[in-house]
Amino acid sequence: MPTTPASRRREIWALSLPIIGGMTSQNVLNLVDMAMVGQLGSSALAGVGLASFINFMAMALVTGLSASVQAIAARRIGEGRPEQAAAPLNGGLILAVLIGLPISLLLIALAPWLFSVLNPDPAVAAQGVPYLQMRLLSVVALGMNFCFRGYWSAVKLTRLYMRNLIWMHSLNIALNYCLIFGKLGLPALGTTGAGLGTSISLVIGTATYFWLARRHAAGSGFLQRRPSREECLSLVRLGLPNAVQQLLFATGFVVLFWIVGRIGTAELAVANVLVNITLVTVLPGMGFGIAAATLCGQALGRGAIDDAQRWAWEVFRQAVWLLAPLAAAMLLLPGLILSAFVTDPALVALGRVPLQLVGATVLVDALGLILMNALLGVGAAKLVMLVAVGLQWGLFLPLAWLLGPELGLGLNAVWLAMLAYRGVQTGLFTRAWRRRGWAGIRV
Repeated sequence: MPTTPASRRREIWALSLPIIGGMTSQNVLNLVDMAMVGQLGSSALAGVGLASFINFMAMALVTGLSASVQAIAARRIGEGRPEQAAAPLNGGLILAVLIGLPISLLLIALAPWLFSVLNPDPAVAAQGVPYLQMRLLSVVALGMNFCFRGYWSAVKLTRLYMRNLIWMHSLNIALNYCLIFGKLGLPALGTTGAGLGTSISLVIGTATYFWLARRHAAGSGFLQRRPSREECLSLVRLGLPNAVQQLLFATGFVVLFWIVGRIGTAELAVANVLVNITLVTVLPGMGFGIAAATLCGQALGRGAIDDAQRWAWEVFRQAVWLLAPLAAAMLLLPGLILSAFVTDPALVALGRVPLQLVGATVLVDALGLILMNALLGVGAAKLVMLVAVGLQWGLFLPLAWLLGPELGLGLNAVWLAMLAYRGVQTGLFTRAWRRRGWAGIRV
C-alpha cells in the first residue's frame, strides 16, 4: 500500500478534526439536554424524545443543502474560480428560506395532531407539542447553518465551523438551563424553554456565520454574486437526493426499533444503547468523509481525476489510526463499555455479541462513509441515494423482520443483518468509486 505524503496527511487531519470536534459537541449537547429535561419527569422525557424525532424528519429536508453547497463550491475552487465559490452558498441560503419556512409553519400547525396520532398519552403531548413548536421555529436557521458548514468545508475553513458550533452549543446549554428551570430572572418554561433555548442559539449561531462570512467570504461573492440558473438547478439536483436519503434513513431506524420492540423490551433497550455507542464510531467516519468530499471535489474541479480518486483512499488510511483503537475496545471490552450505559447484567450479556460485531466491522463501515461522502463531493448524489435507501429498505429491514419477529433468532441475528447490509453498501460504493463513472459529472 503506497504511503501518503506528510503534506497530504496534514491536510486531511486539518480538515477532519474540526468537523469531528464540532459533531462531538453536538453529542455532548444532546446528553446535557436530556439530563436537564429528565428532571422534569418521564412524560417530559418521552415528549421531547418523540418531538426530536419529528423535528429531525423536518430538518432532513433542509440539511441536504450542505452536501450540494460543498460539492459546487469545492468544484469552483478546483476550477480556479474562487471568486465564484460563494455563489452556491448564496443560493443555498435562499433555498433554506424557500423550503424551510413553509415546512416550519405547516408543522407548527400540525404538531398537536401529529402527537395525537403517534402517542395516545395526553401528558406526553402536553410536554412534547410546545417543545416541538419551539424547535420548528428554527428550521430556516438550521438549514442556513448546514449551508455554511458545506461552504466552510469546501474552502478548507472547517475551524470556523467548529468554533461557531462549540459557541452555539455552549449558549444552547446555558439558555436551556435558564429557560427550563427559571434561572437569572427568566420564567421557568419547562420543555417549552428547552425548545426555545435551542432555537435562539441556532438563530444566534446563524447570525455569527453571516458575520464570519462577511469577513472570510466577501472575496468569493458572498451576498454579492447570484448563483447561475445552472448552479440553482445543481443545488436542487444534488440536495434533493441527499435530503430524501436522510429522511428515509431516519424513518428506517424508527422501523428498526419497532421491529426490535416486537422481539422484546430488553432487546429494544439494548438496541438503543448499541445505536448510541455506534455513533461514537460514525462521527469520526463522517468527519473524515466530509473532508474527502472537499478534497475529491476540488481535485475533480482541476481535472485531476487520478488525484481525486487517490484522495478518498488516503483519507481512509488516516481514519484507520483513529478508528482502529475504538474497534479494538468494542471487540475486547464489550462488557465494560455496555456497563457504562446499563446496570442489569442480563442486558449487558444481551448486548455483548452485537457490540463485538460492530467492532469487527468498524473499519469497513468507515470506508463506506468516506466513499459515500466522496461520491457526494463529486456530484454523485443520486447514486448514493439509490444505493443507501435501496439497501436499507429493500434488503435490511425486510431481513431484520424475517430474522427477528418471524423466525425468532433474536437481536444477534438482526444486528448481523444490519452489519451485512452496511458491508454490501461499502462494497457498492467501492465499486462505484473505482469505476470512475463520477468523473464526468458537471456541477
